[in-house]
Amino acid sequence: MKTQVTFLSKGLKIAGILYLPDIYSGRPLPAVVVGHPASGVKEQTASVYADRLTREGFAALVFDAAHQGESEGEPRNLEDPFQRAEDFRAAVSYLASRSDIDPERIGALGICASGGYLSFAAQTDRRMKAVATISAFDMAGGLIDGVGRVQGPEIRDFLLNQAGALRNAEARGEGPVNFQPVPPTAAEAAAFPDRSMYREGHEYYRTPRGNHPRAANWLLMRADVMAQFNAFAHQDWVSPRPLLMIAGTDADTRYFTEEAIAQAAEPKELFWVEGASHIDLYDKDEFVTPAVAKLAEFFGKHLGL
Repeated sequence: MKTQVTFLSKGLKIAGILYLPDIYSGRPLPAVVVGHPASGVKEQTASVYADRLTREGFAALVFDAAHQGESEGEPRNLEDPFQRAEDFRAAVSYLASRSDIDPERIGALGICASGGYLSFAAQTDRRMKAVATISAFDMAGGLIDGVGRVQGPEIRDFLLNQAGALRNAEARGEGPVNFQPVPPTAAEAAAFPDRSMYREGHEYYRTPRGNHPRAANWLLMRADVMAQFNAFAHQDWVSPRPLLMIAGTDADTRYFTEEAIAQAAEPKELFWVEGASHIDLYDKDEFVTPAVAKLAEFFGKHLGL
């Protein structure tokens, strides 16, 4: 059962979908907040996982980040890491206010960039009783330093210098400058390594496989803000609440998960999905199914059913 909902995050109206099990006993339910990747919307991979978790007996809430999808916020498509973390906190507040949700049994799941934003939020928001990530990605580490940290400090310096020039242009009324995190054409995607996040991202976001009309695939990212964001700096603060991090063995971004889990304190668990790339875990059933089985076991143990 799906219901359209809204809630506020720093004064902005956030659009969400609340998934509830078809059979409801009347007893307050355990719930999981599910965050979408950068450049995505709630109806894509976040809803894939929410739907599957609901079949396991959990309530699940997906939402569009502020400035994106159906949520409020200007300028449009802004990717603000601190706002994204606040959106997770606001989603937990919304669930905790509902009579059909048990506020002491709320967990959270972040996919791709949301895995970084959720980690950042969960480090200080103790209401999240169990924390999980899928293909976790640190936007600052990935875009400022490059996936695999291949760009070097000179690219960071260029982006930071450019950020000031872009702010000045915006102040002159020339409008914000967006960038494309997903290659717009198959030819551009082919320039990236086989099985890489950017190459496979084109197939997911730009074709009928995963395309959604509200997923703009353009982002306004202010490098001078993003560069100061460190998703996993205090990953050990999630403890003593349990942490589960899931990634594909073939993901070019797997090092984010490996480093974050190494920084975390117990109880923690790293779960590999054999043969999966970063994007495979968005929607391919042969990879989503073992990930969901692990999530159901994890949330079932720590949130109860």
